[in-house]
Amino acid sequence: MSISVSHISKTYHQEKAISDISFTIKEGEIVGFLGPNGAGKSTMMKILTTYLPPNQGSAMVNTFDIIKNPLDVKRSVGYLPEHNPLYEELYVREYLSFNAKVYNIPANRIEEVITKTGLTNEASKKITQLSKGYQQRVGLACALLHDPKVLILDEPTTGLDPNQLVEIRSLIKALGKNKTVLLSTHIMQEVEAMCDRVIIINKGELVADRYLKDLIDTKEQIIEVEFDYRVEEAFLKRIPHVMRVINKHNFVYEITFDTSIDMRPKVFDFAHDNKLKILQLSRKNKNMESLFRELTQ
Repeated sequence: MSISVSHISKTYHQEKAISDISFTIKEGEIVGFLGPNGAGKSTMMKILTTYLPPNQGSAMVNTFDIIKNPLDVKRSVGYLPEHNPLYEELYVREYLSFNAKVYNIPANRIEEVITKTGLTNEASKKITQLSKGYQQRVGLACALLHDPKVLILDEPTTGLDPNQLVEIRSLIKALGKNKTVLLSTHIMQEVEAMCDRVIIINKGELVADRYLKDLIDTKEQIIEVEFDYRVEEAFLKRIPHVMRVINKHNFVYEITFDTSIDMRPKVFDFAHDNKLKILQLSRKNKNMESLFRELTQ
């Protein structure tokens, strides 16, 4: 296993940030690490990169114990923190050269990562002159300098425009072909585009660990319907195969069914038989956004 976490807990001033979390990640997986703000994602990533010690539990990264072998962990992990710490007055190549010397890395490696991260045309500029997207690339380039086996990326797509998102997504997917990647993000579409698997935590506890293909193959379906007046959720649960009913806003309801059969005709017939007028009726895929909302609300 590239990463193995066993019963990790972390407390800040008697308040638990992480509570008894365990999971493993195999070599070559791209795993999305998700959760609402304050769920404990950044804390877990800082523990895995040895920036923070856990209060309880243990973890191994590339067979190295995070407590017993912190330097070995650091050598084998590339880390991009949420707030990318760059020396903005340095030039891009100068900054990467400085970091290469820390790792005792040959100079030709600098040019390799500049090319790989698409920084060739920006390498002679000061970091402060770069857009947010290119500053993220500099952070990724720095994380890749020592050719780590594991990449831990905390919100790598924050603040990027749509074009930059596509470019960084492609870069991360390419890196995932020969590295293990654990990344956190709030953009569910990015998770679906990049990741093999998702781990979701909420209030410091693990609430889901699923492969994307299993999520896509689910037999559940979601239908969104808008009526002309408010309806009691219990009333809508009389429709066959209903698992959950959520009143999203006003007269709009999200109904989850435990069948792959298209239930829109059944919803229409139910409305007709009960003299309800449907203003809108649509079928939604069971996707990351709906799973995330379901598990963290």
